[in-house]
Amino acid sequence: MKDHRRKLQQQQHQQRGDLVGGAGAGVAWKGKSHPGAGGGWGRSSSFWCKATVVFCCLLLSTFTFSAFRLFGVSLHPVLAATWQQAPVLHAISSSVGGSSELSDRLPGRRFPFPLRIYHAVTFPDQLLLFLGHPSLFTSSTAEAGALFIRCLYFPPSSSRPSVRLPPSSVDLPHGMVRCPLQPRGFLVSLGNDNSVGAGPGRAVPPVRPQQWDSLAYESLLDGRDNSTIVFVKGLNLRPERLSDASRFECVFGWDFAHPRYLITSNALTVAQEIVRCRTPLSVLRRHSARPGAVESPAKLPVMVSVKAIGKGAHVVPSVARPVLLPAGSRRRRMKHRMCVCTMVRNQARFLAEWITYHARIGVERWFIYDNNSEDSIEQVIRGMGNYNVTRHLWPWVKTQEAGFAHCALRARASCEWVGFIDVDEFLYLPVPELSLHVVLKNYSSVSSSIAELRTVCHTFGPSGHRMAPRGGVTMGYTCRMAAPERHKSIVRPEALSPSLINVVHHFHLKDGFQYVNMDRGIMVINHYKYQAWEVFKEKFYRRVATYVADWQDEENVGSKDRAPGLGTKAVEPPDWPNRFCEVSDTGLRDRVLRIFADSSTGQLPW
Repeated sequence: MKDHRRKLQQQQHQQRGDLVGGAGAGVAWKGKSHPGAGGGWGRSSSFWCKATVVFCCLLLSTFTFSAFRLFGVSLHPVLAATWQQAPVLHAISSSVGGSSELSDRLPGRRFPFPLRIYHAVTFPDQLLLFLGHPSLFTSSTAEAGALFIRCLYFPPSSSRPSVRLPPSSVDLPHGMVRCPLQPRGFLVSLGNDNSVGAGPGRAVPPVRPQQWDSLAYESLLDGRDNSTIVFVKGLNLRPERLSDASRFECVFGWDFAHPRYLITSNALTVAQEIVRCRTPLSVLRRHSARPGAVESPAKLPVMVSVKAIGKGAHVVPSVARPVLLPAGSRRRRMKHRMCVCTMVRNQARFLAEWITYHARIGVERWFIYDNNSEDSIEQVIRGMGNYNVTRHLWPWVKTQEAGFAHCALRARASCEWVGFIDVDEFLYLPVPELSLHVVLKNYSSVSSSIAELRTVCHTFGPSGHRMAPRGGVTMGYTCRMAAPERHKSIVRPEALSPSLINVVHHFHLKDGFQYVNMDRGIMVINHYKYQAWEVFKEKFYRRVATYVADWQDEENVGSKDRAPGLGTKAVEPPDWPNRFCEVSDTGLRDRVLRIFADSSTGQLPW
């Protein structure tokens, strides 16, 4: 009996030693080397166990995504359980500070580029991911990545994604991926449908998105007065009013969770969503580092945010890294006499007419701020190669005032005058001999203190059209309201107030400068505000202005910013084509025909 017990104890001891090393042929065991350890039954059992697990996972995944399709879940997935799938591909968050490549193999191909996620922001209707080093993406790698990238959603305290959804859009050359909204509390990353696993120690925790309603989102460094301009949501300041700058300060650093390593600077001006602070010298020196060569968060351009001064105040979350403004010169003559800034969303089909016309009357440079367009705007602008047009991605929703201030600062180095008008607004000079250059030159010579030309708007209606007119807005819409609406402005960016306050396309000026109201016989704006219903209803998606209620909100229903009598529903009134028609006005149409129409065919260039 003792001999039997001794043999049994030796066998158990050997089995425990075997299990420390693992299982399978050719592995290193604790103790001796056993090339074929495990026996035939153990190998077969392991195979069938794995096969059973894989089959169950596939069956559960099929059921899950079928449920998503069945209930119509696309932009707002709501989950009640955690579904285990393949391990996540590499993802980098700026808060983690790691580095890796998206290099897991797809069937027959390999991701040929690095993928780094620096920030994620949750908007009301989508999730926006910002990628690092967009300059590394060539057209071929960007196209390949757009086909295979998926948005991965991680339940709290889980290292595996429970849902994979295709992105809403992928723009790798500009470093942006838009994903459907994540369920509350979930983390998000990027990967593909065929991930084979990142392996031990290689997977980086996914990103926790920042909330849009409290966020520092853009920043500029102004070398002229050594200041930093921060654009920030969540301060809840009143429109068109200066706030007490002594209540705020700017905060510079790489990790706002560690106050010991932050630099603060007192605010100089605070108004609306714009804070201007003195730039610390160390920030200027750090910012001069060669761009594009950064790899670790410590070498990235410094981040900046805003903090209220007082007990219990916290630093506003931030994704803003300051960009140095072009220096320019106050004394030299500006490269362009007249430029235009505008903000658009899905207005590509109207750009050719708008740009071609304004170029003819004297506009030389266009700054187009693209507010999440989903149409062919990039291709349209590329096709306007004969004109000086640049597209600036501006993903921030309901921030038109901030966007115009940002544009005014960028235009300051090269533009003497800048107009702030929308794509459905056309400057009209009733006197055929006049051009914008003549008008601007005359006002500049009258007084050097004139820095803003306020021009009234005539509001045009559908003019009987049920569909968008083929010849363009200037050809089709010729009936308007009798009384003019509010004005839009052409300003000298050199004369703008440091606060950059602007509301409804006009700015506050520095002391010593003044505005003038334009004579309607010299210049007006034709505002094609109420077009055919198929065009007008697109405005119900969202308003771009910060302090204007969205069309569908039951707020300020009687405001001039809304269509009189329309209400808050995108339902076409039966008499829509004939509304807003009090005066027939064919002045601009006739001028466009004289200037642009082909003499033999009558066709227009757009």
